[in-house]
Amino acid sequence: MSTLIRSETSGSSEITRDDLLTYYQELHDAYGHQGWWPSEGWFETIVGAVLAQNVSWTGASQAVSTLKKSGLLDPEALLLLGPDTLAPLIRSSRYYNQKAVRLLVFAEFFMTRYRGDISLMKQEETGLLREMLLELKGFGPETVDSILLYACEKPVFVVDAYTRRIGSRIGWFPVDASYELMQNFFTTRLFPDPDLFNDYHAQLVYLGTSICRTKPVCESCPIRQMPEDLRCPFVISDTPRVRKKP
Repeated sequence: MSTLIRSETSGSSEITRDDLLTYYQELHDAYGHQGWWPSEGWFETIVGAVLAQNVSWTGASQAVSTLKKSGLLDPEALLLLGPDTLAPLIRSSRYYNQKAVRLLVFAEFFMTRYRGDISLMKQEETGLLREMLLELKGFGPETVDSILLYACEKPVFVVDAYTRRIGSRIGWFPVDASYELMQNFFTTRLFPDPDLFNDYHAQLVYLGTSICRTKPVCESCPIRQMPEDLRCPFVISDTPRVRKKP
């Protein structure tokens, strides 16, 4: 893997584990523990991961709520519906016809492979489970990794559009970095801790939706006050701080 630096023009050294933990601590201090993924059960988490593809969480959560109210947050119940009945119930998630098929594909896989037992799925070796899920129609890396981390509690770091925007602005990786490169950036530096991976991703999502938007609100960003060698190039601060120990 190529060496990743904060910025091609900064002259900074390679980012370390301690650096990444410093960024995380800064976000955690500012926003608190995020308690992500927002769901009441493992299957709701998986359904949410599928429905959140290419849509805001608001639209996906409305569809999840409709399924919950209908008593359909259960793989066996979904399989009894069929795509034509399921699709209108998840209309708020966009591309609902495709997503209905994807939910049924997963439900069939889960019931066939694990007999409806989530504990059996959690016991599956992480690499093998990831390969099998990626083979399901319509399941890309972000959706699969969200299932692995949030539903199965596997130490898999999820990256997304917010990770790309924030990371490329700070100088963690290029704006056109592949999903694998962005993911490896974190997993090769941090210990495989599902709780840390969970909240780190959640912190980046929160930062990306509230501060580091397409047009960033840098004056409100926690990274604004970080030590100069870690500060985002988008941010200018006149009050550098002493670097914290992670």
